[in-house]
Amino acid sequence: LLSTRSGSRSANMGIDLKAGGRVKKTCRKEPVSKNPYVTLLVKLYSFLARRVEAPFNKVILKRLMMAKRFQAPMSLQRLTRFMAGKEGKTAVIVGTITDDVRLLEVPKLSVCALRFTETARARIVKAGGECLTFDELALRAPKGSNCVLLRGPTKRREAERHFGPAPGVPHSHTKPYIRVNTKTKGRKFEQARGKRASRGYKA
Repeated sequence: LLSTRSGSRSANMGIDLKAGGRVKKTCRKEPVSKNPYVTLLVKLYSFLARRVEAPFNKVILKRLMMAKRFQAPMSLQRLTRFMAGKEGKTAVIVGTITDDVRLLEVPKLSVCALRFTETARARIVKAGGECLTFDELALRAPKGSNCVLLRGPTKRREAERHFGPAPGVPHSHTKPYIRVNTKTKGRKFEQARGKRASRGYKA
């Protein structure tokens, strides 16, 4: 904004809000999910994170408010591998525990998760283990003692295969969005791919 005062021109500078001038934190303060169980868990763990001197509750609170794609599921086989040699400890996963038919024998496990599939819960209970909810975990281990905090593979989504360098460039393993099968791709798909922009990309 230019102002003329006594014949001189001066510029009044302001904060460039488009460049993120006053944005301090971009993390979530509350969950987007309308699930009442998740809302109550956020209230519980926000209290624990504030009143209990343990970083465990802060991590649980942060993961409860994450998007669903960051609450990746974990199979029983992966869970068993991570809990090997950790007898007497409780596995904590902010996500879903799924069954895995490739795992023939399920060991005795104590697991706390947001959700269990029906077959995964049945196999854990049959092996003498237990399936806990997060409110039960808060009563048993408010500081996270004897707990192993785990996460599922967040990069295993099909969409992640399309991210990275352009498909076809040297050393790229990115999956293209358009058809690549030469038998079914037809007349007009990916002819001279990589040599002109109208055929995928131009290198």
